[in-house]
Amino acid sequence: MFEKFLSNDFLFVLTINALISSGFIQLGAGLSVGLAGLAAGFAIGVVGDAGVRATAQQPRLFVGMILILIFAEVLGLYGLIVGLILNTKASGGDVKC
Repeated sequence: MFEKFLSNDFLFVLTINALISSGFIQLGAGLSVGLAGLAAGFAIGVVGDAGVRATAQQPRLFVGMILILIFAEVLGLYGLIVGLILNTKASGGDVKC
């Protein structure tokens, strides 16, 4: 009965499943970094455009614009942190039975 579970075919299927799941985890990590960077860049562009125009008319808005730009940049950092955490969860194909 246990010969089926100890056969090489079963261990091969376990290894393939581990590699596929590791690949999807790394795909998710890359997507989280890329999409968060894209969103941060878009936010910085919109805020920077409006902020520069507003600062030209009223210079006292400069500090507020810088704070909003900092909050927009943090989006990219959050995506990087999530990507690093996901990448550490992905196994390198080492399957322990």
